[in-house]
Amino acid sequence: MFNQYDDILTVEEMCEILKIGKNNAYKLLNQGIIKAYRNGKNWRIPRKSVTEYVEKSILKV
Repeated sequence: MFNQYDDILTVEEMCEILKIGKNNAYKLLNQGIIKAYRNGKNWRIPRKSVTEYVEKSILKV
């Protein structure tokens, strides 16, 4: 899933994958719903974390 992306995503790439806006993306990151880390001012999001979030969201439905 999402194999066309690198293993580490930017916020913009995560927004593109999830089809959400930046405000919602930062909310998911700051609340720890999607596991990621900060490198200075920039967020680095493992693609695996986004995949896990999508899979959990599908199971809730």
